[in-house]
Order: sequence, then C-alpha cells, then structure tokens
Amino acid sequence: MILRIKKYPDQILKEKADRVEEITEEIKALCQDMIETLGQAQGVGLAAPQVGELKRIIIVGKEAFLNPEIVKKSKETEINEEGCLCFPGIYLKIKRAKKVKVEALSLEGKKIQTEAEELSARIFQHEIDHLNGKLIIDKIPFWQRWKIKKQLKGQIFSPKI
Repeated sequence: MILRIKKYPDQILKEKADRVEEITEEIKALCQDMIETLGQAQGVGLAAPQVGELKRIIIVGKEAFLNPEIVKKSKETEINEEGCLCFPGIYLKIKRAKKVKVEALSLEGKKIQTEAEELSARIFQHEIDHLNGKLIIDKIPFWQRWKIKKQLKGQIFSPKI
C-alpha cells in the first residue's frame, strides 16, 4: 500500500522515533508499504516518521533497517546536494561524512552491519537524522533556512537593499 509522505512543517518530522522492540507482522507490513512508497516516489531512502510512524525504521533502496545506528563515521567529509521527499523541489548543499558504518536489525531480527560510502553513506545519514527529528534545513545557516521556510509557505522572498 502506498503511504502518504508527510511534508514540512508537519510536527511529526521534528519528533524522535521509538526503537522497534519486537518485529511483528505489523512492522513487516509497514516496511513493505514503505518500500512500495519509496519506489512510487522515486526516492532513494525513506524513514518511518516521513510516513507518520514514530518508529526507528529506514528504507535504503529496497532494504529495511530497524533501529539503525551509525557506529563509525569517517573524518573525511564532503559537501553535496541533497533533496528530501518532505521538501519537494528543494535541494541543499549539506556536509556529511564520506563513509559510515551502520548497525541495525534486519526484518528477520538478525543484527547486521553495513559500510557505506559517498551517496549510500549520505542516504544513511539523512534517514537516520529523520529518526532523531533532524531535517536538512536544520543543517544550513539561519538566513538560508528562513528563505526556504518563506518559499515553502508560498511567499516570495525579495530582500530590500
């Protein structure tokens, strides 16, 4: 089932998600629905809060990761453009670690580890930020954030000089 993706400024996007304590049929169904939703939206990653569920679940590609945690980040960083399904049409330059190591649970309840680089590392960091109530606009300077908020409210930004 395709789920509705929450758009900024929906308050749920600022809340911290709860750990998945038990892998139930409902959790498995939610993950499947999130995979379908991500495919339909033509995105690369999706976090449960983006579909209104405060659960620590992310989808990267077609794989579900439950209770994901970044256990190691490279000191090497890169700045690259990121978009977000919660901010349609908005792309921002965000600084992220170039490599990450992530631990999580699979849908079968097995502990898994994955190492990701560049775009994949960026996706994991972005989606795990969602689980902690952090958005891409939280990572940019105040005036740029103010401009985007105005744009999203349909107001025209035209500074007076």
